[in-house]
Amino acid sequence: MLADRTYQPTTTTRPDTVPEFVEDVFASLRRADQRRWARTYLNGLLNTPGRKTLQRLARAGAHSADSAHGLQQFINSSPWDWSTVRHALAGALASHARPRAWSIAEVTIPKRGDHSVGVHRRFDPDAGRVVNGQRALALFTVADAYSAPVDWHIVLDNTWSHDADRRRRARIPDSATVESAWQHVLRFAVRAAHAPRLRHIPWVLDLRRVPDHTRITGDLSRHRQTFVAEVLPTQPVVAARAGTQPVIAAEYVARGHALQAQLVPTPTPAGTREPVLLHSGPVQLPEQGNAEATDALPVYRLIVRPASRTHKAARYWITNLVDRSVEDVVSLTRHTRAADTAMTELATDFGILDFEGRSFPGWHHHMTMASAAYAYTRLHPHRRGRPHRAPGTLERASLPPVRLTS
Repeated sequence: MLADRTYQPTTTTRPDTVPEFVEDVFASLRRADQRRWARTYLNGLLNTPGRKTLQRLARAGAHSADSAHGLQQFINSSPWDWSTVRHALAGALASHARPRAWSIAEVTIPKRGDHSVGVHRRFDPDAGRVVNGQRALALFTVADAYSAPVDWHIVLDNTWSHDADRRRRARIPDSATVESAWQHVLRFAVRAAHAPRLRHIPWVLDLRRVPDHTRITGDLSRHRQTFVAEVLPTQPVVAARAGTQPVIAAEYVARGHALQAQLVPTPTPAGTREPVLLHSGPVQLPEQGNAEATDALPVYRLIVRPASRTHKAARYWITNLVDRSVEDVVSLTRHTRAADTAMTELATDFGILDFEGRSFPGWHHHMTMASAAYAYTRLHPHRRGRPHRAPGTLERASLPPVRLTS
């Protein structure tokens, strides 16, 4: 479960140092030696340039390569609950600055062999080829001051479904099943809905590669979650309550169906603001395989930024934020770029590509530690400089993330 604004730090002073931060965020680790290893691992992530192997983390975090065995035990064998730590991490970030949006980022982590948890072969549209690796989704909380991951899922394919021996070796619990991207997003959303002070924070998603994303938008609406989602111009829509046949969004705009045009001030890369023409209007999304039944479907708003001299391609968004101004809704869409940037930094500077273990718990422990290290630099940028990235690090990750696929 994610944290809300009722979170209270366990320390009486602001946790500016790594030891104070660890005592605060890792308070659920009851044993002092667990918190000590968490501090060592975190220091290693913050101070190790290049690849984050256990030996290098030990030298940077504890000034001794002999500590590598202790770090290995802490990450791969120690039975600490990563979800509770992530809960505290989300609370620490929310106490620093109220989140403006939830966003999802996706990353493929290349691997050799087939023994590491979740490894499978799949076509990666960003790489343009078949890759062997792990596919991960991260839930980001995005504020004006930061964008940081607070939860992770590893996506299992069918090769991990029925091989009991393989699952046992990777220590995959029965609760971890084969699920599509939209099912993982829904699980993130259900947990967010149980955080009372954060349940009204909107979701900002890029669904252009999700074939049946009406499931995501419909489920988010049913869980009373607000969202703005970028879709393709081929997205089928129906004029709200008009009883007309579905048409693709591009054709809907061309016909001028009940769309209002307005100029919206939009930030530019140069730091200025320029007016951008946007069109918006009420629509419904026909369900896949049932295009005729629209009467009971929720009414959304379609927002379109037409192609122009400065924007070569038109962009389309669907949102259930029908009571917010178009300017407010469009301002949220920049948060997908914030999550994209953060994921790139996590890959290049914080070791999310570098986990050498093979187990499900070990993977989640490592991703939690990388998230904590990243959050620490956002909460206290004056305390630690980011580690120097290693040459070629970007090539090891399939980026950009954020665009969910099926």
